[in-house]
Amino acid sequence: MSQVPALQAVPDGIINLADHEAHARQRMDDNAWAYFSGGAADERSLAANRSAWDALTLWPRVLRPLAGGHTRLQLLGRELACPLLVAPMAFQRMAHADAELATAYAAAALGAGMVLSTQASLPLETVAQAARLTPGHGPLWFQLYLQHDRGFTRQLIKRAEAAGYEALVLTVDAPTSGVRDRERRARFCLPPGVSAVNLQGMAPLEAMRLAPGQSALFDGLLHHAPTWDDVAWLQQQTRLPLLLKGVLHPADALQAARLGVAGIIVSNHGGRTLDTAPATATALARVAGAMRGAGHELPLLADGGIRRGTDVLKAVALGATAVLIGRPVLWGLANAGAAGVAHVLRLLRDELEIAMALTGCATLGQATVELLDTE
Repeated sequence: MSQVPALQAVPDGIINLADHEAHARQRMDDNAWAYFSGGAADERSLAANRSAWDALTLWPRVLRPLAGGHTRLQLLGRELACPLLVAPMAFQRMAHADAELATAYAAAALGAGMVLSTQASLPLETVAQAARLTPGHGPLWFQLYLQHDRGFTRQLIKRAEAAGYEALVLTVDAPTSGVRDRERRARFCLPPGVSAVNLQGMAPLEAMRLAPGQSALFDGLLHHAPTWDDVAWLQQQTRLPLLLKGVLHPADALQAARLGVAGIIVSNHGGRTLDTAPATATALARVAGAMRGAGHELPLLADGGIRRGTDVLKAVALGATAVLIGRPVLWGLANAGAAGVAHVLRLLRDELEIAMALTGCATLGQATVELLDTE
């Protein structure tokens, strides 16, 4: 595969993210579509992520000065052109041959941030080089699943540091996979040539001998699940800021703040882990309220179900500093590689600017909860 993504045109007729989804369905086989689009169990949380944003009403203000407005913001010491980051998503080569390389080029060209998954299908160094060589690139973060082999985890962190990643994002809401019916129906398997290349060389997890009546999950796999002590351990292993991804409960957000993490990503894993968990918008409101009440000012980010610029504005009004975009990026990638990803991010940024103008917000700082609540 070339180190420069191939140039492709976005298919005619795509004018919004729903169009990207419809076109992408025709380009992906059933195996990839089940993996990327499915949620856990009855997919109630997956659906709730979308409906929760729709349920929020924007109350516009009029006749406010808007000239010179912008979408810029500060995040972990960096200025971003807009509050958009690409969420960490595994095995992007199933969507397009250029995989994470195309996503990195597109995000960097748009000044958006990117969070690379531990389970990326390309080496983390290759992706970092593509992003960092693009002028005006946004933040580049590395998402981490804590591995059973802590020595290998340390090596992975050092690789990320050496490659120029600016923060670590620890996923904390997936000690085990969710019940993914769609994947099971599709008999999902990774296609030839697609693997978690950054985990190559790690010693396999030794099977534990279970006594009669013991659980393979609780008495086996979950012995290696991360805890709050592991968060403290991880902070000692790196010089990079550490964010926690997958926080929904306000009490967990407050505990994270007490441990001195650099940020919190409110997320239900795209509805892929615990079905009937609260929608991101619902959890974001509660977490932001708890953090304000305790006097904590660390950045809050959110992902899950964001499909319009109005959704981004609503997230900011609820207390998010920025948002992460997941599945729509994969749709754009499947449709037109790097150009498709760039088109998705540009659509969201343009729609955000329009939504800001039509609600009387010249800057993101003016988008407060009063934009959603007139009481």
